[in-house]
Amino acid sequence: MSLRRRDLFRFGGLGGGIGLIGAAGWSIGKVLGPKDRPAAALPALDLDCTTDPATVSASAGPAADRYGAKFAPAAYYAGSRDNLHIPPARAPFSSDVREFDLSVVETTLEVAVGQNVKVWAYGGSVPGPIIRATVGEQLKITLANHAEIAHSIHFHGAHDVMQDGLERVATGGNQVYQFEAGPVGLHPYHCHVPPYARHITKGMYGAMIVDPREPRPAAHEFVLCLCGFDTDGDGRNDVYTWNGLAGYYQRFPLKVPMGELVRIYLMNMLEHDPVASFHLHAQTFDLYRSGTSLTPHEHTDIVALGPAERAMIEFRLPRRGRYMFHPHQSHMAERGAMGWIVAI
Repeated sequence: MSLRRRDLFRFGGLGGGIGLIGAAGWSIGKVLGPKDRPAAALPALDLDCTTDPATVSASAGPAADRYGAKFAPAAYYAGSRDNLHIPPARAPFSSDVREFDLSVVETTLEVAVGQNVKVWAYGGSVPGPIIRATVGEQLKITLANHAEIAHSIHFHGAHDVMQDGLERVATGGNQVYQFEAGPVGLHPYHCHVPPYARHITKGMYGAMIVDPREPRPAAHEFVLCLCGFDTDGDGRNDVYTWNGLAGYYQRFPLKVPMGELVRIYLMNMLEHDPVASFHLHAQTFDLYRSGTSLTPHEHTDIVALGPAERAMIEFRLPRRGRYMFHPHQSHMAERGAMGWIVAI
């Protein structure tokens, strides 16, 4: 079934007058917004999308116990965030240098309704922009530091040790990182300036996909980065999100055609939690640890991920309906990290 992608627009999700980076690249996947849900009836599940989290208290009874009742995006988050979960289309191998800008800005992100967090944002978004290249291509990545303290970018994967991102880039400074993309797989990038945990909990991370020369099978592709935010400064995460906003994929589920291949790049960028997981309801998936293999390591419905661990999963949804996904650490799911994939 063909999908008609809704118009993209710049989305003012970050405070201080700084919008999220515009949508990047073409893809057939999308989120399911309130105006483009399929007209045909799906299983009657309460997505809690009409509950106003600001009116729900801890003692409010059954409504307060529903997913998303207290940890949901603010009402003004009504548009597409495709650029944060749909990777740019894979491009043929090029001998030209691929250039990316991961400059840092300082702003405020409303991670859940009424809960604002000061963040340092690569490229103006949390998580940062998705970088995509083919193995062996040359990359040039520029960091201009517009924040109040020093930052850096450390890339996972294999590269020249002199490009490892351990040097501090002072306020107003610039740094250029140049290296060859590799190996094949999913590699996080993040700030590596001490105190390390503080920079991670302020949103300083993103995903880099390195494709094999021979393309993987065509699929509906998404990136899901598990994020944690300490809103009261006690060294513990209070809000958990996929791609920066609590409950976003509950209000705006990912939408895919029934029976077609889905590929999700998973990344755990939590601090303060020793382990997290991804569990898909009502279906199992092929698991590629770190995405570095061209053949799956196992077939399962859940994968555990330590800090900065990642995985690539592939599956098909054989029946129309809503398929829940979440960490199997219940406090994470109940505090914003629950979502849906809708097969149409």
